[in-house]
Amino acid sequence: MTQDAFPITIYHNPNCGTSRNALAIIRAAGYAPDVVEYLKTGWTAALLNTLLADMGASARDLLREKGTPAAELGLLARDVSDEAVIAAMIAHPILVNRPIVATPLGVKLCRPSEVVLDLLNNKPTAFTKEDGEVVKL
Repeated sequence: MTQDAFPITIYHNPNCGTSRNALAIIRAAGYAPDVVEYLKTGWTAALLNTLLADMGASARDLLREKGTPAAELGLLARDVSDEAVIAAMIAHPILVNRPIVATPLGVKLCRPSEVVLDLLNNKPTAFTKEDGEVVKL
C-alpha cells in the first residue's frame, strides 16, 4: 500500500504538545494526513461512537479531565453513562483527549505521541520530540 493509498486522520489540537508531536511523526514518515482540528469543527455522536467502537474503548477512556470542565459537569462519577459523557463532549469538545489517530491499521488515542508508530506502515528514520526527547524507532 502506498503512502497516498494509506489514509490517515488525526483529530488534533495544535495547542497540545503531544498532538503536535504525533502529527510531526506522521509527517516525518512521509504521510500527508487529514488534520481535523476538533476544537474548531466539534464532534458528532456518530463520529465519537464510531471512533470508540473502532478503538474498543468507552467514552470515559477518552475523557480528558485536566484543563477541562469535566469535574464541574459531574462527569467524573463512575455512574455517569457513556451517552452523558458523549453529549458533554459534543457540547464541550475540549473534553475529548487527544490526539486520536485513525489509519487502516486501527484507531488509537496516541498518548504518548509515539503510540502513533503502531498505526503506520512506514516509520520515520529518526524523530526528536519538541522537548528534545529522541524517540526510539
